[in-house]
Amino acid sequence: MSGGPTARAPAAATPSASDMLLTVHSVDLLKSKDGPNRREHHTDAYFSDKMIIRRGQTFQMWIEFSRPFNPKSDSLQLQLKLEPIFSRSTGIHISVPLVDILEDGRWEMKIVEQKDKRVRLAVNTLPTASIGCYKVTVESFSPKGKLLFPCSPNDLYMLFNPWCEDDAVYLDDESERKEYILNSMGRIYYGTEQQIGTRTWNFAQFEQDILEACLFILERGQVAMTEWRDPVIVSRMVSALVNSNDDYGVLMGNWKDSYEGGTSPTAWSGSGDILRQYYKSSGKPVKFAQCWVYAGVTNTALLRCLGIPTRCVTNFNSAHDTDLSLTTDIYIDEKLEIIKDKTSDSVWNFHVWNESWMSRPDLPAGYGGWQVVDATPQEPSQGSYRCGPTSVSAVRNGQVNLKFDTPFVFAEVNSDRIYWQKKPDGSFSQVNVEKSAIGQCISTKAVGSDARVDITHLYKYPEGSWEERVAVERASRFGSKPALYPSPTGNDVSVEIVMDGAGPRIGEDAKLSIVLKNKSSSQRTASLLYEVMVMYYTGVLKNTVKKDQITLTLKPQETKTIPLTLQYKEYMNHLVDQGALMLAVTGRVNETQQILATQFNFRLRTPDLIITPQGDAVVGKELTVKITFQNPLSQVLRNVLFRIEGLGMQSVRKIAYGDVDKHATVTLTEKFVPTVAGPQKLLASMDCRLLTQVHGVADIVVKPK
Repeated sequence: MSGGPTARAPAAATPSASDMLLTVHSVDLLKSKDGPNRREHHTDAYFSDKMIIRRGQTFQMWIEFSRPFNPKSDSLQLQLKLEPIFSRSTGIHISVPLVDILEDGRWEMKIVEQKDKRVRLAVNTLPTASIGCYKVTVESFSPKGKLLFPCSPNDLYMLFNPWCEDDAVYLDDESERKEYILNSMGRIYYGTEQQIGTRTWNFAQFEQDILEACLFILERGQVAMTEWRDPVIVSRMVSALVNSNDDYGVLMGNWKDSYEGGTSPTAWSGSGDILRQYYKSSGKPVKFAQCWVYAGVTNTALLRCLGIPTRCVTNFNSAHDTDLSLTTDIYIDEKLEIIKDKTSDSVWNFHVWNESWMSRPDLPAGYGGWQVVDATPQEPSQGSYRCGPTSVSAVRNGQVNLKFDTPFVFAEVNSDRIYWQKKPDGSFSQVNVEKSAIGQCISTKAVGSDARVDITHLYKYPEGSWEERVAVERASRFGSKPALYPSPTGNDVSVEIVMDGAGPRIGEDAKLSIVLKNKSSSQRTASLLYEVMVMYYTGVLKNTVKKDQITLTLKPQETKTIPLTLQYKEYMNHLVDQGALMLAVTGRVNETQQILATQFNFRLRTPDLIITPQGDAVVGKELTVKITFQNPLSQVLRNVLFRIEGLGMQSVRKIAYGDVDKHATVTLTEKFVPTVAGPQKLLASMDCRLLTQVHGVADIVVKPK
């Protein structure tokens, strides 16, 4: 062994930093709720701490590397993958290159700031990108090679963008964007055209798990993710997926008397509970729904939550045309009684659907804007229970040949109600036409307030106007009974039904009047048959509770009023949901053989839940709230359940109260801790077999700490 110094290998030359691999150490998507991305993309209200952006808009992100980025020798690329989680449909793969200058309409990114080993990127997204949850991977390039850095679990949620002029859902009014995208509370109208009721609905589009639930539901649609870029296709898909009729969708309908095994439709007051229940059960339909529940969930889910401007709309006296005749047909026999098993068309007291705002490049110019989207399963469309999107402008103009489902929506708002009488040979002849009975007081919530706005003029021209008759005649050419029926002659006696004020309350007698007018200069005698029937709000009759005949004489030009009282004891054991009743009057004028026929729908009004905060509401401080209810019936209410939501709560509070004695008053005292400052709403509803449609709302301004 040599006694000299130890031999050493020659020292390697230290490589320059730019010769080393460019390794990604970390990625910061700047996804905090109060950060610039979420604020600028109008997604800061979502409860989720995920990265939620809107398409067609730039977002920022930081990347930290193992060494400083050298723009001369290094490069970057983002890989975005939209892949199905629960289905086998085809995904989407997008490469976003690094450029020096960003150009609109391209997937690109640019370095806008560099600090030592960190770079800040501005990333451009396309206004036609498919919405959904993208997996993000950073691809780094250096002279030494290429490296991939998956950003999991930092997924990127991309939504439609009504703030972007190039997006198909662009809406140019900021107050409307705040209402139809950002407002999580809305109003849904119900009842009859003369007794319009209002209930507040918690759309809950920003609550925990709701965005994830909405995307889960979209996947159930088995539509290629490349189609998720188109709001026309997405909204049509949603109208099928919110009902469970043929695709295991969100809600199971129930228009019967019993809701055993589920929740009564009138007891729901928001969408959050429904969507979370469906999502967490991996797609088990939620029980039960009727039209306003379908509309509330559609409004939330799959439309406001995903970025499509949407509102709930109620049509009073809404026709359900079952035979595509574009008329609502009522059949009566020789004795003037309604032939119930032949009258398949029905007129719903009210029907709630949605309107969504979007362009319609698939239709002629002028038919974009508001589109009807209706998830209530009424009739199949192209093999599936769905309806829309239907251009409201096409409905107004009678352009029923334009897609989708325009004939059905036209009939809902503007069909003629035609009475047909059976003749001795078994055929039927037209005996009366009501041209303005269908489609009344079409209502939606006002922008920026809780007022009701009548939008009937958007669906049809003024009743009886030349434009309105042209629209009806244009539409009728496409119906299954295209002939225009001549009206019978000798119509000089009229009949109408009148109700005082807001109408009767449940538990009290109902008072109405039948008013006949003789417009001729001769005496007229008439025989009338009236029938009071309990019915579902869908116009389906349950049974008759009162029936009688009247014979009367009318002097020339005389108006005669016949008072009619329906006693509580006559209807108390027969009511169904909504307390809906119909008074049908038919008759014949002896001198002219004119047939008289009209129908009047009314409801028995229910009491409200009175919600009273005790003291000021402050973030983080306990707030006591009293909820009061008085039973209006001389019957005991069994198994009463109260449901409370809103005030920033992420779930529904349920209170099983038990029985409420006849005419008894109930007072609940509940405590809440508000989490969000500003104007809030607290909603309560009651679930009870005997008394439905009982609910209340309180506006509460929560002060900051």
